[in-house]
Amino acid sequence: MSAEAATPLEDGVVRTAEAALASLAEAKAGVQKIVFGQETVIERVLTTLLAGGHGLLVGVPGLAKTKLVDTLGTVLGLDAKRVQFTPDLMPTDILGSEIMEESVDRKRAFRFVKGPIFGQLLMADEINRASPRTQSALLQAMQEYHVTVAGERHDLPRPFHVLATQNPIEQEGTYPLPEAQLDRFLMQIDIGYPDKDAERRMLIDTTSDQETKPVKVLDAEALQTAQRLVRRLPVGESVVEAILALVRAARPGEGDPEIVDKLSWGPGPRASQALMLATRARALLDGRLAPSVDDVVALAEPVLKHRMALTFAARADGETIPGVIARIAAKIG
Repeated sequence: MSAEAATPLEDGVVRTAEAALASLAEAKAGVQKIVFGQETVIERVLTTLLAGGHGLLVGVPGLAKTKLVDTLGTVLGLDAKRVQFTPDLMPTDILGSEIMEESVDRKRAFRFVKGPIFGQLLMADEINRASPRTQSALLQAMQEYHVTVAGERHDLPRPFHVLATQNPIEQEGTYPLPEAQLDRFLMQIDIGYPDKDAERRMLIDTTSDQETKPVKVLDAEALQTAQRLVRRLPVGESVVEAILALVRAARPGEGDPEIVDKLSWGPGPRASQALMLATRARALLDGRLAPSVDDVVALAEPVLKHRMALTFAARADGETIPGVIARIAAKIG
């Protein structure tokens, strides 16, 4: 539907939106007081959560990935848990397991003990260090929002989000996520080094005896209200066409031959869905009640980067996925 033809938001929805805009702005500012020099990263992580998705954080050690997730848990009022992924981590270490208990009258029965996946915000630290079996157990839960143990279904809490981290430089002894599992993440969010001014603030704040502490701004119910609002925001026809043009142009055989011939595979329909939700969430986080084509261009790389791969010849020629995405996005911007 076009922006002009879209049904206007009802008065009640507008009031909800106005309250959400104020709360989200406060939450974003609250996170930025704790995590310095990562404004784009914070925006993209919050966009991912508002869109109801999961995020893959990629960065070298020491860039405050763990601190970011801890801070988000406090600011958003979510039950946050952390699991350090290692090669010997078993699926039951994440999902939980049944244990045998004996009552006072000596009757025995199994009781399910929930694992850390039953938090509302789970940090999967260095997810690529766990075995494919353990990765699959987590990623299945991310998609289906429940786990099955001993034939019994156990629903996960709502909201439920996973923020997984990867170290991009130390790959020895790791199990890279296969393409089908990477597709479960709404965005891949690359974390770079902070600039000099941000690092100066960080040095002063984190080494003093009065370190700034995060403050709760939202709760789980308020976050879910904002997530429902994201799905009700009108989307103009130009934005829909931009999303379709961008995703389809990144598929081998569909886009500009000079670009797509460099790709071995490209994004599927889940990428289009992710981009549609992410553009709405970014608009809301920015204080707007409808997304624009600029949102599509801004989110093209984090939404598509982990859903594409270059051919061997293209890599040998020095091509990069971000470079290819930038050329495609320039055609719709």
